[in-house]
This record gives sequence, structure tokens and C-alpha cells, in this order.
Amino acid sequence: MLEVKNLKKSFGDFEAVKGISFTVPKGEVLGFLGPNGAGKSTTMRMITGFLPPSAGTAVICGHDISSDPIGAKKCLGYLPEAAPSYRQMVVEEYLRFIAEIRGFRGADAKRRVDDVIARARLETVARKTIETLSKGYRQRTAMAQAIIHDPKVLIMDEPTDGLDPNQKHTVREMIKEMSAEKAIVISTHILEEVDAVCTRAIVISGGEIKADGTPAELKALDPSGRLDVVFRKLTSAEEGK
Repeated sequence: MLEVKNLKKSFGDFEAVKGISFTVPKGEVLGFLGPNGAGKSTTMRMITGFLPPSAGTAVICGHDISSDPIGAKKCLGYLPEAAPSYRQMVVEEYLRFIAEIRGFRGADAKRRVDDVIARARLETVARKTIETLSKGYRQRTAMAQAIIHDPKVLIMDEPTDGLDPNQKHTVREMIKEMSAEKAIVISTHILEEVDAVCTRAIVISGGEIKADGTPAELKALDPSGRLDVVFRKLTSAEEGK
């Protein structure tokens, strides 16, 4: 469903992403793990068409994001970090607005809005303005807009960052419920997040992939879950080759 092909991105002389390649089939939740500044968000922005790559491309459900961006984005849901929204709008009205932007009208638009409100557990805040919501509810509203067209590929950048434990649990449950029918990529710098919801993990550092395996294989590098230890061991292993 998603194929990333040798993505690279340079900003002047700085090479932020140095040739990232991976595939994500239907039913897989891929944890894109790395420290701040590793190149995760830059890679995601290239995959979703928000940032043009210096080289390489991403293919979403057979559509190249560079040559067929409209076809690719029809199959894609994107939750960016610190997702923007129209905060003066009521949640339900905002989601209907997004549905109409996606081309849905009438009963079909209403059905989709009702569906994502239920999936995101937004029933109690559906008639409230977004600016009055807690961070967790704002994040779930942003997730609802990302899935309103039922995309086959879902890209989420730090979906639980800054949420309290209860809100984290709700978001993780949402991801698990969707996982069987979608290819999902979640970026994070928290090893616990990968262990909780992902079936596979890629570690990126310095714009390069350092490891690709199961969450259990990654956690075995440091059972305490300390990310700095994991990266140090991966770096040491590379230097020893």
C-alpha cells in the first residue's frame, strides 16, 4: 500500500534525509522511531506531498506522490505534528467542512461525520468549539478529519505527544481498531509508543535507517525502554562493522 523509494532531502548544504526506503503493507502499523531532529517529520512531509523531495519518491496505493499527487492523496490520511484546525468552529461543523472538501455531500457527508465522531469518541464534545477543548480532544478531532474519507494509508506524526495517560490510551485504541484495514505509519521518539501499538519498527537517526525489525527486537536492546541506550547500541554496532 505504501512504498517509500530512496527519499532524500537537503536544505542547502545540510542533508536532512539521506536515502530512506521502506514498504508498509495493509494491516501493518509501522513505528517510525528516532530522536528529535532525526529526519522523521521531514520524511513524513515528503511522503504526504507537503514537502518536495530532493530525490526519490513515495508510492501510495499505486499513485506516485510526485507525478500523481491528487490520486495519492485520495488514498492518504495525514495527521501532522501540532495539527492545525479552525479553532472557532464547532467540532461537528468542522468535520462536515472537511467532508465537503473531500467531495462528500448530503447524507453521505453526514454519515461520515457521524462515523468519525463515534470512532474518535467525540460524542460529548461534538457541539463544542475546538478552541474550548482539551489537548486530547483537539488531537482526536484532528485524527477524525484525517480518517473521514476512510484512507487506505494513514500517516501520523507524534499522535500522542503531550497527552495524559487516559487520552493516550484512547488514541492507541483508535489506532488498533483501524489497523487491520490500513497501512499505518506513526512517528515517535518514545519506545513505549512503538511497543504499545506497532507491529514493526524502523529506527532513523541522522537521516538514515539504523534498524528495521519488530518492537520486541528493538526493546531487547534495552528492556528498560531508554531510547538513548538503544541509539547508542545501534551506533556502536554500526561502527563495529
